[in-house]
Amino acid sequence: MAIICTTASPAEKEQEPKQSFENDQTPPIVFNPSLLNLQSQIPNQFIWPDEEKPSIDIPVLNVPFIDLSSQDSTLEASRLIAEACTKHGFFLVVNHGVSESLISDAHRLMGSFFDMPLAGKQRAQRKLGESSGYASSFTGRFSTKLPWKETLSFRFSNENNGSRTVQDYFSCTLGQEFEQFGNVYQEYCEAMSSLSLKIMELLGLSLGVNRDYFRGFFEENDSIMRLNHYPPCQTPDLTLGTGPHCDPSSLTILHQDHVNGLQVFVDNQWRSIPPNPKAFVVNIGDTFMALSNGIFKSCLHRAVVNRESARKSMTFFLCPKRDKVVKPPSEILDKIPRRYPDFTWPMFLEFTQKHYRADENTLDSFSNWVITNKNLI
Repeated sequence: MAIICTTASPAEKEQEPKQSFENDQTPPIVFNPSLLNLQSQIPNQFIWPDEEKPSIDIPVLNVPFIDLSSQDSTLEASRLIAEACTKHGFFLVVNHGVSESLISDAHRLMGSFFDMPLAGKQRAQRKLGESSGYASSFTGRFSTKLPWKETLSFRFSNENNGSRTVQDYFSCTLGQEFEQFGNVYQEYCEAMSSLSLKIMELLGLSLGVNRDYFRGFFEENDSIMRLNHYPPCQTPDLTLGTGPHCDPSSLTILHQDHVNGLQVFVDNQWRSIPPNPKAFVVNIGDTFMALSNGIFKSCLHRAVVNRESARKSMTFFLCPKRDKVVKPPSEILDKIPRRYPDFTWPMFLEFTQKHYRADENTLDSFSNWVITNKNLI
């Protein structure tokens, strides 16, 4: 993905996460769970501070179910979405129209990829500062508070409504033997893009904006698809699958397997969202929070692991076309003073990839960075 920001100045580098390996000569640890699980204790790099360690027996978060099958329920759906998004930004969509067989195929191939030997997965190794590729616990970026997971991320472009970015990625990166992967995930991403646009119509109605406004803004989206694998861990009470963070993207559409693990921080308490094979979990990201001028919330969430079962999930991160300027529509700005500066998605993406480890303050920190460095951007 092209980046339009400039390289950080020495003053900016001082604000980068201390976990970065940019100036550290120590080679990063290799995350190979089949070997790490043979040890009695996990390496210190994966142990999180006491105040961030996972909670046990947490309550379930009450999130609304949004039925997309009936036009008659549009107003009620937009009301429920507004209620959820002003509080925590999470809701479930059911009767979404995405083929069950497609979801099943996508999960099956995800399992096949993560079952490969480490060397095979590393053929798609993600390079530092990039958003596509295989990452084993982000060991190349951070040296402490490492997540107990491995991921495969790749770009999807809906520009010109005929792009084959996903198919090309698998063929070029992993070879022609992965043609089926490319076909399935191309179709899955196209389904996620279409679903995202339907949800954008409801978000527009929820905010009192023309229902076509946000749909049009994201019509030619340039998004990110990520496959997540959280292996079993011998000491799950010491680590996290994914640390607490808010998604920097616009909208996240998650499909979980049968293993519990997603937790959301609401009212000063962690709460879980159990798996539901018939539903997609949807949450607002920082970029849409900026588009709504802070009305809708991008909420802190994390993933936990367990001792017995691997957990897998598929995440589609909806992102705007690269040259789209992120700013709220006039209908919102007429009511509420502007909270965030103009920016483009590549600017924000680079900030999270090179200058900042995503947390609950990412959007505010990025806004301050943009204002401070506006003459350099």
